[in-house]
Amino acid sequence: MMESLEKMVKVALREIETTLDTKRVVGEPVSVGEYTIIPLISIGFGFGVGSGTGKSEEFVKGEGSGGASVGGGGLKPIGVVVIGPDGAKVESLKGATASLVESLAANAMSARKKPNEGAD
Repeated sequence: MMESLEKMVKVALREIETTLDTKRVVGEPVSVGEYTIIPLISIGFGFGVGSGTGKSEEFVKGEGSGGASVGGGGLKPIGVVVIGPDGAKVESLKGATASLVESLAANAMSARKKPNEGAD
């Protein structure tokens, strides 16, 4: 039973290792004119494994054993890095339900307007 528990833990850790890739937390850069936008993402996950054996003398005599593993996770966009002619800045998204596309577009338009402000 201990060998199967060890195997379950190794499989779970291998899957977590493939999930914890920097390309999943810092997205692929997107170019919009002279600006580059890089999405930032929060990753959350959890997992558990367990096993056990038992012996019964009461209702049904006998022995048994079992094991299980479970896991779950999620991704949430949290911000963007906007890089342009005036430098780089980090923009936070407006809450957990904000649309990433909407925020990227708003940040790109805002950054695009700034170099022309005050020009005649």
